[in-house]
Amino acid sequence: MSLHHAADGYNTAATADTYARGRPDYPPVLDAWLRDTLGLDVGRYVLDLGAGTGKFTPRLLATGARVIAVEPVAAMRAKLHASLPHVQALDGRADALPLPDASLDAVVCAQSFHWFATPQALAEIRRVLKPGGRLGLVWNLRDASVPWVARLDALVNRYEGDTPRYYSGAWRAVFPHPGFGPLQGREFSNGHTGDAQTVIVDRVRSTSFIAALPATERERVDAQVSELIAGEPLLAGKAQVTVPYLTAAFCAVKTETP
Repeated sequence: MSLHHAADGYNTAATADTYARGRPDYPPVLDAWLRDTLGLDVGRYVLDLGAGTGKFTPRLLATGARVIAVEPVAAMRAKLHASLPHVQALDGRADALPLPDASLDAVVCAQSFHWFATPQALAEIRRVLKPGGRLGLVWNLRDASVPWVARLDALVNRYEGDTPRYYSGAWRAVFPHPGFGPLQGREFSNGHTGDAQTVIVDRVRSTSFIAALPATERERVDAQVSELIAGEPLLAGKAQVTVPYLTAAFCAVKTETP
């Protein structure tokens, strides 16, 4: 399974830096979900699959579990290693994990599962999970019920082409899947607060298919985003703004028989 061409936009150090800076953190309430729903604790082993720059990795580390990261994009993996040198960060893909059978208590895909939502990847995830192991899927999603966020989304979405995304819902087609119980979901409120350059402009720049555009197109998107900010009373001239997010979290348990 090869990476979608839009992921090429991530394979520079500059884009990895923008990603780490522009992406929101995850809400603290998710800590209880990791503990109570995914069963993460001291003595457990968890895989951060599609770990990117390690944005979610500290949440996993905070549970006390032993964390292994797998990320196929070299520049993103280098950023993760620089930020979290004590975390084992491996090159690998969801359909060919460099890990033994039944070696993990949980696999977590934060902001990544839509890239590899295939039966082959789920079968491979099941292979590395222990009996009763948990698969966790997590996404931060801009809250498009807010009018200016909906306008920002419309601006960004015109460039998406066939890029895999959470919003398309295509990732759901692989469920139900043999060897996993039903997918159970939760939703939490979240927000990303900071200067508009970081939480809006850099966030847009960190979108895979935007990062993969030619330089002139990227500059045009920057100008459109800046125009939106300047024309929105809730954003214009503010030293700090908050982008509203929803965090969606799903869990499926490995069953005894496939």
